Amino acid sequence: MGSVSLKIGDGTARFRRATLCSSAVHLLMLASVITTNLFALYAFTAAPSPSYPSAPSTVPHPGAGVGGGHRNLSVISEHVALIVREIEASERRLHQIERELAGYDTLDPAKPSLPPELRLFLARHRLPLGRDARSGITEMVASVAHSCGRSPAADLLARYMSYKPAALCPADDPSLPQKLIAKACEPLPRRRCLSRPTALAATAAPRLPFPQSLWSPGVKNPGAGMYGLDKQLWIMPRGKNDFSIDDVLALGSGGIRIGFDIGGGAGNFAARMAERNVTVITSTLEIGGKPMNEFVAARGLFPLLLSPTQRFPFYDSVFDLVHTMNALDEGGAPELGQASRTEALEFLMFDIDRVLRAGGLLWLDNYLCTDDERKRMVTKLIERFGYKKLKWVVGEKADARNTAKTQVYLSAVLQKPARG
Repeated sequence: MGSVSLKIGDGTARFRRATLCSSAVHLLMLASVITTNLFALYAFTAAPSPSYPSAPSTVPHPGAGVGGGHRNLSVISEHVALIVREIEASERRLHQIERELAGYDTLDPAKPSLPPELRLFLARHRLPLGRDARSGITEMVASVAHSCGRSPAADLLARYMSYKPAALCPADDPSLPQKLIAKACEPLPRRRCLSRPTALAATAAPRLPFPQSLWSPGVKNPGAGMYGLDKQLWIMPRGKNDFSIDDVLALGSGGIRIGFDIGGGAGNFAARMAERNVTVITSTLEIGGKPMNEFVAARGLFPLLLSPTQRFPFYDSVFDLVHTMNALDEGGAPELGQASRTEALEFLMFDIDRVLRAGGLLWLDNYLCTDDERKRMVTKLIERFGYKKLKWVVGEKADARNTAKTQVYLSAVLQKPARG
């Protein structure tokens, strides 16, 4: 069975591909509907048979017809009440099955199989000063995504929280946070173990002061190309899709002071902006096991271990500039479907719009559209936000894997309008 999309206003709700368990739910729902219709048919067609005396009277008793009608209505009401109770019971059972399938109830702190530290973290903690007068809450509840309760994330989370309190953290789990984030298990629980120095930090050379550290971080380059040091990007345009940083900053009329680079790799964009007194936060994952966050920090920049599937941990309208190269294709998550799905891109775009201030700039930098159909879809989505197109360039480049095929790239600088 395929996936199902439900259009609600301007958004789209997407449901997961059917499994054996979900097929059982569908069969249960079908059986409930059939039972309900049978009860209704019986209620409105099976009237009670009148009882006649041995010598029927030819003169009807006054009000006999009225009394028979009341008896029929009473029987029908009883059947309707029974139908309603059956429907309510079926709905409660279906709701419970859906919760079990979705994994909402799997992180029960009372489960003995949970590691003690995870059980302690998930437990409700009473506020030390009692009830909060403003919010009315009396307890604090831990923040763990329900995806953490589903396999294989549940097994990874158990390993992540299996440690001795106040001792060194396990040495065999440096990649566990990355794996959990990839399974949509975020935010991760806090832990009470001492972090170990990474191999990169242990072998690092003495670090130079800022701003020399921007291009001489004193640690091994974790990759090449866009994932390593690149001193030519945004300085020497290589094609019509490449914009220079100075040209884009000029479009901001001097109002660009703080920015957010989504999926910024090694932080080259933030480094170039830092040379121009613009503070840029770089979100990056540990790509291929490479310590990208530590490398960005060694350059004197601000790294943020964050998946694009997660709501950005920033207040509304705080950034003057949002920059992204490939992150529009990293917005997929198990809950949202594949990364190329329209709704996954919508969730990401709406959160970008939320953190960008009115008048701020959204820089789509050489976004790979794959084909014209993808370009039209992205263009239509962008136009829904009403952004002003300050720069808009669509170009083609040869596919590195197939020289006979070309790929469509979109570069744009868009200005967010003032609304309301």
